[in-house]
Amino acid sequence: MSKECFETERLEELLRPLVDRHHADPLQLVQILREAQELVGYLPPALLTATARALRLPRAQVEGVAGFYSFFHLTPPGRYRVLFSDNITDRMLGSGELLDRLCNRLWIERGKVSEDGLVSVDTTSCTGMCDQGPALLVNGQALTRLSGERIDRISELIRAQAPLADWPGEYFRVEDNIRRRDTLLSAEWLAGEALQAAIGRGSEAMLAEMQLSNLRGRGGAGFTTAIKWASARRAPCHGDDGLRYLVCNADEGEPGTFKDRVLLSSYADLVFDGMSVAGFSIGASKGLLYLRGEYAYLLPALRENLERRRRSGLLGRALCGQVGLDFEIDIHLGAGAYVCGEETALLESLEGKRGIPRIRPPFPVTAGYRGQPTVVNNVETLCKAALIAVRGGAWFAGLGTKQSTGSKLLSISGDVERPGIYEYPFGVSVDQVLQDCGAGNAQAVQVSGPSGVCLAMHEFSRSIAFEDVPTAGAFMVFGAHRDMFEVARNFAHFFKHESCGFCTPCRVGTSLVANCMDKIGKGLGTQYEINQIFKIHRLLHAASHCGLGQAACNPLFDTLQKFRPAYERRLCSLDFEPAFDLDQALAAARQMTGRDDPAAHFGLAARFPGVAS
Repeated sequence: MSKECFETERLEELLRPLVDRHHADPLQLVQILREAQELVGYLPPALLTATARALRLPRAQVEGVAGFYSFFHLTPPGRYRVLFSDNITDRMLGSGELLDRLCNRLWIERGKVSEDGLVSVDTTSCTGMCDQGPALLVNGQALTRLSGERIDRISELIRAQAPLADWPGEYFRVEDNIRRRDTLLSAEWLAGEALQAAIGRGSEAMLAEMQLSNLRGRGGAGFTTAIKWASARRAPCHGDDGLRYLVCNADEGEPGTFKDRVLLSSYADLVFDGMSVAGFSIGASKGLLYLRGEYAYLLPALRENLERRRRSGLLGRALCGQVGLDFEIDIHLGAGAYVCGEETALLESLEGKRGIPRIRPPFPVTAGYRGQPTVVNNVETLCKAALIAVRGGAWFAGLGTKQSTGSKLLSISGDVERPGIYEYPFGVSVDQVLQDCGAGNAQAVQVSGPSGVCLAMHEFSRSIAFEDVPTAGAFMVFGAHRDMFEVARNFAHFFKHESCGFCTPCRVGTSLVANCMDKIGKGLGTQYEINQIFKIHRLLHAASHCGLGQAACNPLFDTLQKFRPAYERRLCSLDFEPAFDLDQALAAARQMTGRDDPAAHFGLAARFPGVAS
């Protein structure tokens, strides 16, 4: 028996309990790979082969999934895998300098594993800790409020090979930072109260209350929740044992957003009540919470909460004592892919595949998870649904504005005195928000993250509402001293990094845009690069497969329109027109060969003296 075959068989034995726990379901591939990596440290070829055999999948499919997610490692990443948040707000707080400091202290190069295999240091797009940065992840655990002193201490702990459990607990402290409460964050409720209220109303009456409330999705798109629920309830299931599903999208990967982190940390019962209310209303018997990989530290507490709900009769069979009324919730942990925040990419990931967005139609409400009718709602949306179950649709419709009912959670970060979570009724002005969070010298606000809109000072009178400035929740503030070109450049590299690579316009276009921004940043750009960015923006918007590519140039387009001097002062010429001089390009070759005769030159002038080239 070859060494490779022996290793594969050994790993198959190691995997067997894990695979059995997931019922050898190929759709659990992402979760199985994640748990296998926790056992082995990374995903070596033999482990991928063993996994493919155990699940009866093509090995190429298993390796394709493993290579898609940034938190999966096909080579050893070191015993300590350190990832600094590369979000613009962390950069503004000095994360880049802290990363260099740690690399220097550990004598390693960024992006590489140390020679002894102990540690690697790199960046990740965003950790969801923008209100208490700079932040980093060590083996998936978040560390906040970094400083030079903490970096020095971290380097000492790594060199001493101290287990994370022995590191100072203060380093891992994550605060809610709730600064302003309104109807959701100030609500007092008992676990299960919303579910009991929904059962008391009945499913049809609950849908009617949702319709009356005019609740719209809080994930950014703003689709009417009642329409989505009713569509899934009416859609037929496929197969004799077909089920409807309710999915809670907790993969808030948009830089600058961290409201779901707070809801899952301190309002988990309201989240699970909202999932149960939605499941009851659409006739679903299974709920799935897709938790972003950066929030893995929340997993133990969330699972304990689910167990407590099962013991209390609020989860599992016979909900609230109603025989025949069943609803179960499972938690799936993501593995580092921003694109999985898109609902169909999330469904692909839940099914153990690469997170590539699906072509629609069919829509998830008719053919979603496992091909069955599925509702995908944001964490905040489901919390609002729980409140509606208790207080009614008319109460909710009386809050906010006519088209944007209720309240909105804003994740505020950047150049403010009090970063954190703020809840407002829809219709609040940007100016009011800036006053409340202590942003006295703001020149710009990026609303809804890189894929959203950048507002300049003359737009601060606008309102946060679907009919004016819609938002998924991110609210990044940039003071007058900030360089808006560098802000846009960071966003360009974010989209380049997070493109799933499925479609050529996005895969190539985001790279071209990032290259243009780098060239301008080095002082080598011209008006030509500016024009190219506009051309690529139009192409990406029209031809990309999903919303990531369509929104990739939004921050560049906005900043070029509103902060153009930040670009132009870097250009080496405003009037330059590019041209390529082939004869000049051959100069290095002539020098190497020692030739400078006419035959070594290119052009009519070289071949026919006296004739203009």
